[in-house]
This record gives sequence, structure tokens and C-alpha cells, in this order.
Amino acid sequence: MEGAWVGTWRPHPRRGPILAEFSTPGPKYGLPGTTGHPGHDPTRDRAPAYTFRGTKITATDSCSPGPRYYIHSSITNTGKYVSPSAHVTGRYKTKNEVTPGPSDYTTEPANKHVYLSAPANSMVSRPKDLKGFQTPGPAAYTLPKVMGPRTAYTHAEPCYSMLWKSQYQSCFQDLAKTPGPAAFQKVELDVYKPKAPKYTMGLKTNPVGKGIAPGPADYSLGKVSVTKCRDPAFSFGIRHSLYKASLVPEKHLD
Repeated sequence: MEGAWVGTWRPHPRRGPILAEFSTPGPKYGLPGTTGHPGHDPTRDRAPAYTFRGTKITATDSCSPGPRYYIHSSITNTGKYVSPSAHVTGRYKTKNEVTPGPSDYTTEPANKHVYLSAPANSMVSRPKDLKGFQTPGPAAYTLPKVMGPRTAYTHAEPCYSMLWKSQYQSCFQDLAKTPGPAAFQKVELDVYKPKAPKYTMGLKTNPVGKGIAPGPADYSLGKVSVTKCRDPAFSFGIRHSLYKASLVPEKHLD
């Protein structure tokens, strides 16, 4: 396709790729790939690879009956599917009740709710007076006091009451009514002094044995080794066999 001249040359479509468009040295060199396991680019991360296995070998002992048996489509893993259906039953019995008819109702009072009517006031009887409720009169109230303690709205000064004269240690006190020394009981010495031990006198005990007690001749006084020291005494034992092993452990021989 020919076009207009631009200076000394005429624009024309390019015939192939330009080398400046490639960031690689060119198709002369082959870069490693980024997919697969062998020949992967070492500068890029490699994801884990998984292999596809073949189909499993069919088991010789199968738990299913196989395709030769026909299973109805209504049989599911939860049981048989049944569509909803209505059952035809007999007519239920109804009770014959006597209901009111149209003549049993009075519709005249309802005209005031349908048609316009003038306001009408009904005459009622006079209410009875409440005789049990009587309000207090003016004489039933008193003004609060303003003097003395416990006033309603004023500050009261401190009040002091006058007590009677005490008869304690007075000349008018009857000293004959006071208790004398004989009116008080004697104080035990154990209250304010160390208490001495006390013993109770028990009953006479009966002897343990009612038989004849042993006399002096019944005792043997020759064995003084019970209460005093004695010389060592050795007993003669039996002769042991020369072939019998010693009962003394080896660790006690040293």
C-alpha cells in the first residue's frame, strides 16, 4: 500500500517484529518454564505438585447387589417416598343444636348507630349520700407550738428538766433498811487464794481373789540373775556337717 512521501522516504507497513520490542536476548535462547517439576525456573517459587492416580481396582467382594436388580425410584436412603394423598373416610357426625332464629334478636336499638339521632339523656336515680365519711371541721385542727422542745418549724433552745432531790447519803435516808454484816455469806478462801487439792473418800474395795494367797515358801529366791548382773553362759549345741554351707553372709566376714 502506497502513501504520501514523508521527506525522502515513504511510510510502509513493517515486515516483522522489531528487536527493541523484546526484553529477552531473543528467540535464540530458551528461558526455563514456571510450570511443572522438571526444568522449573529457579528464581520463581514452585508450588507442590500432585500426581493423578489411576482408577481403583474393583473389589471382588462387593456389598451391592449390582445392576441386575432393579430398585424402584421411590426407594431412598431414608425409606420409601410416598406422595401426599387424601384418604376417603365416612362423614363425621354432627350434633343437632337449636340455634336462635331472626325473630330472637331485637334490632331497634341499633338504629342510633346507623341513622342520625338527637342526643338523648337518660334519667337515673339520685345517688345515696355517704354518711360514713365525715370530714373534720375547723375546730379539729390546732396550731403547732412555737415554744419548748419538738417544735414544728422553729429552732428550740436547749431545755433542762428539774429532777427531785436524791436520798443517797441524806439525813432523811433510813439507814435501818440497809443490810448488816450477817446478811452476807462467808466468802470461800479458794476464791482469792490458791486452791488446795481435794480428795474424795471412796468405798472400800473387795479383794480380787477370795482364795488362799501364796506364802513365802511359794517363791524361789535363788534366781538372782533377774535383778543382778550375771556372767556369760554358753550352751553346747549339736555338731554340724562339714559340707553344710555357712549361714553367715559374705559381707559380714570382714
